[in-house]
This record gives sequence, C-alpha cells and structure tokens, in this order.
Amino acid sequence: MTETTLTAPFRYDVVGSLLRPATLKKAHAQLAAGEITAEQELTIQQTEIKRIVDEQVKLGLHAVTDGEFSRSWWHLDFLWGLNGVGKYDYHKSYKFKGDHTRTDNAELTGKIAFNPDHPFFAAFSYLQSIVPAGVLAKQTIPSPTMLFRDNRSDNWSKFYDSWDAYLTDLARAYHETIQHFYDLGCRYIQLDDTTWAFLISKLNDKTVSADDHAHYLKLATDAVTVINAALVDLPDDLTVTTHICRGNFKSTYLFSGSYDVVAPYLGQLNYDGLFLEYDNQRAGSFDVLDQIWNGDTNKRIVLGLVTSKFPELETTANLTARIKDAATKVPLENLALSTQCGFASTEEGNQLTETNQWAKLQLVIDTAKSVWPEA
Repeated sequence: MTETTLTAPFRYDVVGSLLRPATLKKAHAQLAAGEITAEQELTIQQTEIKRIVDEQVKLGLHAVTDGEFSRSWWHLDFLWGLNGVGKYDYHKSYKFKGDHTRTDNAELTGKIAFNPDHPFFAAFSYLQSIVPAGVLAKQTIPSPTMLFRDNRSDNWSKFYDSWDAYLTDLARAYHETIQHFYDLGCRYIQLDDTTWAFLISKLNDKTVSADDHAHYLKLATDAVTVINAALVDLPDDLTVTTHICRGNFKSTYLFSGSYDVVAPYLGQLNYDGLFLEYDNQRAGSFDVLDQIWNGDTNKRIVLGLVTSKFPELETTANLTARIKDAATKVPLENLALSTQCGFASTEEGNQLTETNQWAKLQLVIDTAKSVWPEA
C-alpha cells in the first residue's frame, strides 16, 4: 500500500454487491426459459451495470463495482469458472436464520487450475471500460477457502496424492487469477470469505468434540497458508483486501459470535485491508481488533458499522462514537468505514429498496468525511 491520503481501502468504501433491478432479474429468468438470447441478456446486464456505476460515481465513491450483476451467487459463479470445478445439485440449501437458499453447489472434477477464459475476466474488462479516470474498478471474488468448505473438496483424494498438494494447486490458481486481473488493469481486488465466521461458530460451540475442534483449528491454519500463498509476489500497486462475511441472504444471516477465537489467524493474513462486520451485537465488541490489525501500519481495518440488511438509517453520531471506540484499539489512520456487507450477495437481494441502498452508502460517505476530513 502506498503512503497517500487516498489509498484503498478508502476511508469510505463499498463492499461489492448491489441490489439487482427488476429488469435484470426478468432478463435472467427469460434467458433461463429460452425466451431471449445470451447476447440480449448481456446487453440488458451491461446497461444496468452502467447505470449503477454512474450512480456510485455520482455519490463520490473512489472505488466502484459492477454490483456483481454478472453473477447469481457471490461465490459459486466464480468457483465454477476455475478449471477442475463443476456444478452440482447438493440437495441441501444453506440454512440461514429464517430462510434457505437454492441448492446449487460446487465440487472438484479434477485438478484445480487457472482458467484464462474465466468469464469474470470479460465482466471486469467491461467494468474497467466504463469507469471514469480517477475512480478504481473494484473486483470481488470469493476467497480460496470457499472451495474447501461445505463438502466441496470431499473428493480431493481422487485427484491428489495429498491434501497439501491440493492446497498448493488452489493457491497457485488463485495467484494466477489475481495476476491476470491485474494484467487487465485491476488495481483493487477483494476476496470475500464466510469461512472465518463459520469457524467462529464452530470454535465457540461447546458441543463440538475434541477431534472436530482440532479439525477446525487445522482448517484455520490451512486458510492462512492458502491465502498468503495466493498473495505472495503480487504487484506492489495492487491492493488486495478481504471481507469477513457472516452470511447475507434476503436480510438474514448464518453465523454469530465474537472474532476472538479467530483473531490470531486473521492477524497473520497478508491483506492490505480487512472489511469486518460490526453492525450489531452478533459480531461482539472491538476487544480483539488490535490482534486482527496486528500492528501493521500499512493495513486498514474497514469497520462495517452500517447494516446492508435493513432500510433504517443509523445516526452519524452513533457511527462516529463507534469509530472512536475502535480507535482505542487501532489507530484512527488505520481505520475506515463501510456497510457491513453488500446488498445482494445472491441475486435475490436484501429486503430494502435501491433508494435505501444509496442512502446507506451516502451515510457511509458523509460519516467518513466528518471523521477523516481528508477523505
């Protein structure tokens, strides 16, 4: 990260996904039904991406995303695009608090490898082409940890002699993918990750057996190893962050609990910034924020204090007070502000309107400017 005032992650930043408009949802349904062609659907998709990019620029965001409009899931569409990963019906949905998702999932079909024709590259190139000078096109992809979660790698031994060999290939595929985004002009990429919230839930569960507890600790260690291997030797002017997500589907969630049990692992991750969900008591206090930051003066902790799940607006006074509270653990110059998550991790979207969405982002911007006048 360069030592400038305006460096990513920015003092006010956007997590990634945005609410899909009705026109786009209709186009997806029509494409699935064979009523329109893929080219017609792409035209509608790109028209809507241009509209929401223009809106983000008008708000004054320093980095903008395509809202993840080119995908249905925040993670699966990307994983399916890697060589060695296939799509299947898991017959089980993700059980959110109060709802459940579709049953799509990913599984290994061979050795993991970089795919130079991954569809996300074309999507990024379009985004890059419509972002004005002085604004960064921010790319979001799931963390590599999402491929060894939820039964997706249960059959690894069919393709690898050892678990470590599999993790090495996974890290290499991600490294080459991130490098290719860079070659296309990307200078800001974010790896979204629900694994840490999953581990928080499991490691805090007193009913988990000793063997399972040890398994989850090994998973945490493997996560650090794979992520840091994927990030090694990337260009100095590329910012790579992560968003630690607790689940986001139709305004519901998957996981709760304090960061304390995973803080030592998060502190080892070689990211330029970590987006952390802190919108309510499910996330616990700021007590271990300093462990997560780990004294890295080049790293920013982005506080997700503004919920993306509900339309009610937080107050600037309360947000400011919470930022000052966090600054007792991490220096203010190493903090930033965002919503707690995106607004539509899946195409269904959260239970609020697009007007609510823009108001939430405006609140993030206004609050950050009041705390960091140089923002």
